[in-house]
Amino acid sequence: MTKKLANRVSTLSPSTTLAITAKAKEMKEAGIDVIGLGAGEPDYNTPANILEAAYASMQDGKTKYTPSGGLPALKDAVIQKLKHDQDLDYSRAEIMIGIGAKHVLYTLFQVILDPEDEVIIPTPYWVSYPEQVKLAGGKPVFVDSTSSSQFKVTATQIKEAVTEKTKAVIINSPGNPTGMIYSRQELEQIASVCQEKDIWIISDEIYEKLIYGTEQHVSIAQLSQDAKDRTFIINGVSKSHSMTGWRIGYIAGDKEVVSAMTNLASHSTSNPTTTSQYATIEAYNGPQDAVEEMRKDFESRLERIYPQLVAIPGFKVIKPQGAFYLLPEVSEAMEKTGFSSVDEFVAALLTEAKVAVIPGSGFGSPNTIRLSYATSIDLLEEAVSRIHSFVKANWKE
Repeated sequence: MTKKLANRVSTLSPSTTLAITAKAKEMKEAGIDVIGLGAGEPDYNTPANILEAAYASMQDGKTKYTPSGGLPALKDAVIQKLKHDQDLDYSRAEIMIGIGAKHVLYTLFQVILDPEDEVIIPTPYWVSYPEQVKLAGGKPVFVDSTSSSQFKVTATQIKEAVTEKTKAVIINSPGNPTGMIYSRQELEQIASVCQEKDIWIISDEIYEKLIYGTEQHVSIAQLSQDAKDRTFIINGVSKSHSMTGWRIGYIAGDKEVVSAMTNLASHSTSNPTTTSQYATIEAYNGPQDAVEEMRKDFESRLERIYPQLVAIPGFKVIKPQGAFYLLPEVSEAMEKTGFSSVDEFVAALLTEAKVAVIPGSGFGSPNTIRLSYATSIDLLEEAVSRIHSFVKANWKE
């Protein structure tokens, strides 16, 4: 029997982050002292009030199917959150609850893209954006940013990338893997281009609660009625409430698109896990103290670890404004240590220094590495010390 995979999966790349994390875990299980800085999830347990709400829902027998688009009470909690945080008004018909923000994005692309439709993706990008676009038959169009532009693209760059086939542009702020935030002015300029060119805006705001210093989160949907009408807000509780494994995300946007997404979900995944939905109702409606405590802890770690990372020879590091990632540019370090690619550099860090980081190649940024500071400060400092020693030991003038 001839075995042939469908064409739609033949060009997919495996998740770089998951692959590195799995390799580091395998080494740890073999007794090797590896420090993993690859995982994209908070290192805290879910807050106790959320755990208690989940348990109570199960005890109350709330373990059956729910509507495919999510519990009405959870939609109401999301609506209240959007009103409180962004002063945005949505109806239940404009909200869909999905199995994590990743599933919501996947379903959105399946609904809005036809073959060869283009989606503009700024680089560096989260690894799943281009793969999901391709799975929907679309074409990723990359617009490059650099460290000199603080890893942000301009409205002019987006305008120049638009063609008659462009369907949408993705804005991720705060960003993964960069941690950078688009200002209100930058978003206003991007919204103006999207209005002029009549394209959708996909605003990934999953890290909105993890912002540092004097920076503030601005959703592009806040800027005008037109911007709101053409924007899909993607968010969830994975990062904000340390609920990565609960798998709950949501979309807020055009009700016809949201209806089509709900219909698609009804034939693919049915409903998000019932217990997780009740937990998320508590996450949004209950106390938010734990969210702020976690944010403060991440900021403290960043302040401690950033100067140590900058001190590594050949590392050029922009201080992030949000999320929990650092994205050093390591071109000089690779050159001076004799590595021809970032993938080789990362592999050597893992085998020799016993530190797992993610190669920027997976994010469309081939001369960078991503480090997550979602781990204890002691492990962070030890990991950076190991990286520093590795670079110094291999440095060739």
